[in-house]
Amino acid sequence: MYRLKIKDQFASAHYLRNYGGTCENLHGHNWKVEVIVEGEKLNEIEILIDFKELKNYLKEVLQELDHRLINEIPYFQKHNPSSENIARFIFEKLKSKLNSIPHLILKEVTVFESDTASATYFEP
Repeated sequence: MYRLKIKDQFASAHYLRNYGGTCENLHGHNWKVEVIVEGEKLNEIEILIDFKELKNYLKEVLQELDHRLINEIPYFQKHNPSSENIARFIFEKLKSKLNSIPHLILKEVTVFESDTASATYFEP
């Protein structure tokens, strides 16, 4: 089994509904995102996926969040824009982009809202 990890970042604002504290106020983060993919088989040039290709897929997803008020994105009008839900949003969007690569499995997406706080979404 092979495992690859990439990292990227984006900046955005959000506020948490029904939080009962200061995070109910509009505030921003410089989010860091870590993605892990796995697979048992390498492709014809003996790589799981080109890092550049994987990073481009992630960049496409992060463009939807970058320099935005996350609460205004339709998904987050139904779901509170917590770190947990942002990780799930990125996971689901990225998974749909990677479905065309049969030997590749998206394992997890971790979103860091600070250097010391993160949330991870994965499907067992």
